[in-house]
Amino acid sequence: MPPRPFRIEGYVIVSADGMIATAEGVMPDALKIEADQRFFHASLDHAGALAHGRHSQETDARAPQRRRVILTRRIAALAPDPRNAKAVWWNPAGASLEAAWDALGAPSGPLAVIGGTEVFGLFLAIGYDAFHLSRAGKVRLPGGRPVFPGVGPRAPEDFLAEHGLEPGPMQILDEAADATLCTWRRTADKGGSTGNT
Repeated sequence: MPPRPFRIEGYVIVSADGMIATAEGVMPDALKIEADQRFFHASLDHAGALAHGRHSQETDARAPQRRRVILTRRIAALAPDPRNAKAVWWNPAGASLEAAWDALGAPSGPLAVIGGTEVFGLFLAIGYDAFHLSRAGKVRLPGGRPVFPGVGPRAPEDFLAEHGLEPGPMQILDEAADATLCTWRRTADKGGSTGNT
């Protein structure tokens, strides 16, 4: 993989069966675990920009200050977001990720990928430097929306391993909720630090 001028890090919390939302695309309150939310929002404070689809977003008070790349098929390549001067719309079929990064002003810090399913899957192919996988072990969402296309029959960890990432130690976020966090890193980057963990 050619070097990039920025790191790519994924952030997600999944149910025990690897889902990020219900079949209707709603993230249930059971996945909103306070310790994970603190980790997630603190990590986004260190990101240069966020990447997500049109229906995925973070909801804390600092959200309007963050730069973001919004993935969409509604444009040919790149376009400024008419409602947000800190956002760029990006169609990966028409422009490179580097072009989208440059359109944001080449911010310093990693690109934080925050969903949904197709976006997480696209960046698997592009290549994560790290993927922060939280799991709510007591939550099941049968028929829900998976973190990656193909999750359900297979676990999210299978896809991360297939794409050259290795798991770090498991952290307990909330024992009562059986909530854990495991950061997966690209093999060549295992000793590196993101400043977020």
